[in-house]
Amino acid sequence: MDSSVFDEASSTSPAAAPAGVDEAVAAMMRAGRVPGLSLAVIDHERLLYAGGFGVADLRDRVKATPRTVYLWFSMTKMVTATAVMGLVEAGRIGLDVPAADYVDFLAGPEPGHPTVDQLLTHTAGLSNPLPLRWVHAAQDEPPSAEDMLRSLTRRRRAYRYPAGGTARYSNVGYLALGQIIEAVTGTSMETYVRQAVLEPVGMAGTGFAYPPGVPAAVGYVRAPRVADPVLRRMLPRGVAGPRTGPFLGLRPFYVDGPAYGGLVGDVVDAARFLRMHLADGQIDGRRVLSADTTRAMRVVEHPGKPFHHGIGWSRPGPGAQEWVEHFGAGAGFWNVMRLYPDRDLGIVVMANSTTSYDFDPVFSLLARATWS
Repeated sequence: MDSSVFDEASSTSPAAAPAGVDEAVAAMMRAGRVPGLSLAVIDHERLLYAGGFGVADLRDRVKATPRTVYLWFSMTKMVTATAVMGLVEAGRIGLDVPAADYVDFLAGPEPGHPTVDQLLTHTAGLSNPLPLRWVHAAQDEPPSAEDMLRSLTRRRRAYRYPAGGTARYSNVGYLALGQIIEAVTGTSMETYVRQAVLEPVGMAGTGFAYPPGVPAAVGYVRAPRVADPVLRRMLPRGVAGPRTGPFLGLRPFYVDGPAYGGLVGDVVDAARFLRMHLADGQIDGRRVLSADTTRAMRVVEHPGKPFHHGIGWSRPGPGAQEWVEHFGAGAGFWNVMRLYPDRDLGIVVMANSTTSYDFDPVFSLLARATWS
């Protein structure tokens, strides 16, 4: 692949990037072999910067922009957690109430059934099966989230650890929260999240389907050509697409189980979501959560492996750190959103790369920058 792709930037930013950012992003992309990414920076009042780098589509050489659409994968969990906490504030869900009080098949092994709070903080003791083939081609009908969850909770050792113990990340816990939302509201998880979070925050370009007429990033898996037969067998029918150089492209697809990873949208909308949390639950004069709730979500008090967890938010390693964050990664995409509450800053990056990349130098540069 032409290395010049990593130097192409497209920005619709309200402000220029601080000195050195373009070069730092280009270096990060070259080192990580990232085809394209979109980046946004906010404070609690406004979008400070939004830019696109590299390409969203290698075959057609379509540049990545701030409005390029990506699969969120597990960054969706932050939106699910926000929706649940809104129901907690409304008195419709209790944090300390056993999950089985809302969805009967979520009763864990005795003694002690996992609570809603434990699902939110990854302390429910649930296993985290490798989500192989937990996606479907965009043109196919999705599987039932309830059937998927029932199957997962019937597995041997579905509850691998004692509830209330060490935090251990689990997609299954957020699938369960999606079913609790449906049980409490009487509507689909997708509909409730749209009405309770996406619309109030102003995330018009984000939802559980590709927005029509909006350019979407092609997800890429970097692997040698000889691996294609294996990759095509591993992926569900219709997902593996054409190859461009060292990258196997993926056709549009959705994640099975929307509550843990199903959102699709652009980095500017993700930045609005960060703004709402950084502003303690409100955005543009509209309150989504109370200040007390949003601050409580940022308290990361459950030691875990490999991350410590709060309600949705997490951070690596022991001891206090200046940020909270959430990753979102899967076939074709790798994303991260991070808040620096004491700096009044939030950063989100979304990329069409299956493998991780070293974003910390770029984030450190952005966090130290002076924003006019």
